[in-house]
Amino acid sequence: MTNEEKTTPTNFIQNIIQDDLDTGKHSAIQTRFPPEPNGYLHIGHAKSICLNFGMAKQFGGKCNLRFDDTNPDKEEAEYMHAIEEDVKWLGFEWNELHHASDYFNHLYMYAVKLITEGKAYVDSLSADEIREYRGTLKEAGKNSPHRDRSMEENLGMFQRMKEGEFEDGAHVLRAKIDMASPNMNMRDPALYRIKRTHHHRTGDDWVIYPMYDFTHCLSDSIEGITHSLCTLEFADHRPLYDWVIDEVKAPCHPQQIEFSRLELKYTITSKRKLHQLVDEGHVNGWDDPRMTTISGIRRRGYTPASIRDFCDRIGVTRKDSSIEMAVLENCIREDLNEHAIRVMGVINPLKVTIENYPDGQVEEMEAQNHPQNPDMGTRTVPFTKTLYIEHDDFMEDAPKKFFRLSVGREVRLRYAYYITCTDIVKNEQGEIIELICSYDPETKGGSSPDGRKVKGTIHWVSAEHAIDAQVNAYDRLFTHPNPGSTDNYIEHLNPESLTVLKNCKLEPSLANANTNKHYQFERTGYFVLDKDSSSDALIFNRTATLRDTWAKLDKQNT
Repeated sequence: MTNEEKTTPTNFIQNIIQDDLDTGKHSAIQTRFPPEPNGYLHIGHAKSICLNFGMAKQFGGKCNLRFDDTNPDKEEAEYMHAIEEDVKWLGFEWNELHHASDYFNHLYMYAVKLITEGKAYVDSLSADEIREYRGTLKEAGKNSPHRDRSMEENLGMFQRMKEGEFEDGAHVLRAKIDMASPNMNMRDPALYRIKRTHHHRTGDDWVIYPMYDFTHCLSDSIEGITHSLCTLEFADHRPLYDWVIDEVKAPCHPQQIEFSRLELKYTITSKRKLHQLVDEGHVNGWDDPRMTTISGIRRRGYTPASIRDFCDRIGVTRKDSSIEMAVLENCIREDLNEHAIRVMGVINPLKVTIENYPDGQVEEMEAQNHPQNPDMGTRTVPFTKTLYIEHDDFMEDAPKKFFRLSVGREVRLRYAYYITCTDIVKNEQGEIIELICSYDPETKGGSSPDGRKVKGTIHWVSAEHAIDAQVNAYDRLFTHPNPGSTDNYIEHLNPESLTVLKNCKLEPSLANANTNKHYQFERTGYFVLDKDSSSDALIFNRTATLRDTWAKLDKQNT
């Protein structure tokens, strides 16, 4: 198959949009991403962002960012700013920025229209009574005793609700549809409620606020949205979405299309539960690198490209499924394997003294920034008599297939020389604190002129030039593959989700590290400088290990 014959896989939403354009149903595409600003966005929102903005981009259309800010007691300007930053970080730009609160006057007038046409009424039942009258999935509901109020009385009461004459919860405005409908959402749903809460945009102008199902569809219509893309839990709400738009004769009728949510194993995506994790101090804020909030995974070192790639890989379907964490982690590994600068960092240092190396001598060894990409250039790393290597790269009583350093064994130091361990130094507790080694000066660069081969290559840093750093080794926040399905998900928090290593030794080039660069500590993993780092106290976050250390556990749980 030639490159010209290759096609990009499509999803069912792409097919719907393409058909709408081909048949002339729409001449242009308009989508929107409509988050509620009541928390930070998470990986599940990333899928919706990529889908809505991606479809608009693919078909030459436009995508709005709209904040669904109709529940002011849970919403804050902080969350709006964070959401804007997340969308931009993922690589998208909105056509227009809107808020549901922009349309409060429009929505109020639409509600008045429904009242005047006998399609909405003010109900004075309590919340508990409304639930009782609503019925069950097996039993039809029954009409409220206030359902037959006159149009004039409903208008008057609704106006008095707006003017603040009634206490919170005293009345609600409900649509008059069908209390016997098999769809519970169509049993006279609430359209407005009284809520004396200061709004972060409209202040105290309003004491009644529209419900989501009334607001969302009309906001879509006002903005000229052609395809309203939402997750599967809103499928049962679609009849109400259509009813409201039709009954108020809104400007246009968007098509609601549902797709599966992103369910990622070993994570929580419920905003309520994420709030609990933050509020109870189980994590260090919304951008804790163990969180799957977009700000958290950004701080951990994930790249926008890796998240977009992940969303492409999992696809868009109508069936919910649980995605293995390995899929996400492989996306970042593949991206960073291609783009991350290679450096040498020793996480658990063990001192090495090369006894036959000249005292005071410093050699500059040329090291490649990326062995597979010469265009990324080279750097020099200092080599001296005293070095640090990883403690795990030495074993006193090593088995035959241990190809790293042991007494009497020879290994290659990356970019430098062959060395052989000749002796060890222990402290009073019997712990190894230093290795005594010799080196072969004829093996500079890592090869021997006599053709002698060694099986082990290890990394190192010069003790004299090493810079101190803290490394935060992050792992999955939960040990249960689906913590949200358990009675108490807090019980499944991973006690080893964060290991703080404070005695790490890094090559001197990392003194100039910044949060926009990604690094592979050779043979260890991928790392990024943390935002709380300073020139006097460097902190690196581990983005991912070089290999999937959870693969075996994932298989056991499938």
